[in-house]
Amino acid sequence: MPPKRKSADADVPPRRSTRQRTSAAAATPTASSAPSRPASKKTSTASAGAKKAAASSSSKARAKPAAAQEPAPTAPKSKSAVRGQVPSKQKAVAAATTSNGAQAASSDGERQYWLLKAEPESRFENGVDVRFSIDDLAVRTEPEPWDGIRAYAADQTPSSLPPARNNLRAMKKGDLAFFYHSNCKEPGIVGTMEIVQEHSPDLSAHDPKAPYYDASSKPSDPKWSVVHVRFRSKFPVQIGLKELREMGAGAGKPLENMQMLKQSRLSVSKVSAAEWEYLNRVAEEKAAAK
Repeated sequence: MPPKRKSADADVPPRRSTRQRTSAAAATPTASSAPSRPASKKTSTASAGAKKAAASSSSKARAKPAAAQEPAPTAPKSKSAVRGQVPSKQKAVAAATTSNGAQAASSDGERQYWLLKAEPESRFENGVDVRFSIDDLAVRTEPEPWDGIRAYAADQTPSSLPPARNNLRAMKKGDLAFFYHSNCKEPGIVGTMEIVQEHSPDLSAHDPKAPYYDASSKPSDPKWSVVHVRFRSKFPVQIGLKELREMGAGAGKPLENMQMLKQSRLSVSKVSAAEWEYLNRVAEEKAAAK
């Protein structure tokens, strides 16, 4: 099957798919409530002379409490008790959700969101049609490789946001992404997908017959990466590029900082949690109004 085309409006050639909790520490008795310990065997077998000395020095005896009256030392908290606190914390993190019900991808960080572009209309690269749409993804029965990322964005500078390839490599299993139709009559966000496998070398870069062959990338030192995605949903009504620009035009707008709008040629871009939630609400409202 022909490789997926990574958005042409990205300076990156579009891609085509070649395919517990309990404490072990015992409660510490207080001095007033702790029962007196029986006299030790050594004390009961003491010599009569020693007893006399003890009786004659009653003031000393009164001055120093019996050993049996000394409070028992506090038992140290066991490691298991300390460890027992960790699962509850991890459980709280794992249960954390965004407003749209998506669980955190891992215990050490929240789920991330992305936008990936592909071309739904025919276009040929190296003799191969790189067309790939949300409908193509929807019929896949296995995770789909999101390949074809071959360049950095033209407007990328060292001080700016990460380029397409680095965004791809930053993705984690369980992240979610918008599917964006690019380089077509009506570009826009058309649905969602999930990252089901983190980045690995993009082997299509080593195939001379592949649409995005790169002779500078070697199997021993791969230059490009691929992630695998799975279809989640298709929007009944897409959110068009014109609408997206209006939502980001000006201070205070919900998409004013959206990476895709600031770096329009970037084929793989970061989406904030707030932007993700907002755009999903927009999609729901558009579907309800249809």
